[in-house]
Amino acid sequence: MDTNLTAAYDRCRELHRRHGRTYYLATRLLPAWKRRHVHALYGFTRYADEIVDRTEELSPAERAVRLDEWSARFLAGLHGEPVDDPLLPAVLHTIAVFDLDRADFASFLRSMAMDLTVTSYRTYDDLLDYMEGSAAVIGTMMLPILGSAAPAAAREPARQLGLAFQLTNFIRDVAEDLDRGRTYLPDEDLAKFDVTREDLLAAKARGRGTPRIRDLVEYEISRAQAHYEAAAPGIVLLNPGSQACMRTAYALYGGILDEVAAQDYDVFIRRARVPRRQRVAVATRALLAPAGTPVTVPGPRTVPPRR
Repeated sequence: MDTNLTAAYDRCRELHRRHGRTYYLATRLLPAWKRRHVHALYGFTRYADEIVDRTEELSPAERAVRLDEWSARFLAGLHGEPVDDPLLPAVLHTIAVFDLDRADFASFLRSMAMDLTVTSYRTYDDLLDYMEGSAAVIGTMMLPILGSAAPAAAREPARQLGLAFQLTNFIRDVAEDLDRGRTYLPDEDLAKFDVTREDLLAAKARGRGTPRIRDLVEYEISRAQAHYEAAAPGIVLLNPGSQACMRTAYALYGGILDEVAAQDYDVFIRRARVPRRQRVAVATRALLAPAGTPVTVPGPRTVPPRR
């Protein structure tokens, strides 16, 4: 492997280690030769996210230009042109090794561009349209790397797992997203529970949610649970060497929902985190579990509140 390619994989691994601690821990349970390819996909998605969200000194128009320029370099690389970039050679190599669907990457970049102009979603179907590119396609990108004896059957569970992880992040990060001027919880859901964006901003300033906001969060957890439930059968369809990794990721991301429930569904009092000791214990159990061991759907098994 040439020096530039090795450096690009190292750059992706460092982004993953620094910013994706939950998934990075799970990735360490994969066979060694697969890990760098997962790092490459994470690095690609993380760098695009940083262009959109970590360049606050730039206007939305300037960030759009930067994202367009980086996307153009990526697309040129897909067509075999030399790429002068510290990260892209790794993802381009991974795409070539596994013949990943280029349409998934175009869908992902479309959703990243939406974050520059869209600040809320009217319905859950509208949000799902965004998550198609930001989350569902991550599952289908990952599937060839993880491997499966039944890839057609594993495809939809992989998509559902991407949606479950993304919605978990949206539930946990309501306060952070407000700082960026966005709400990912659908407007129709806010209206269902008589919650406004102003109510969310007031709760953030106060550091404490209201009963109506907590009911809203409980309802969104029930949505996430449905995606986790749809994803669960796919874990045992993966190659045996990949199951411990995804069983760990499944349990740790789902554990965030348990932590939110444990703090009475109040996402404003603290950012829900799975304690380190619990993360290590989950990874150890996953590593020791025989291939084919089913996963448990996370979150409280309660009927969601209805309004």
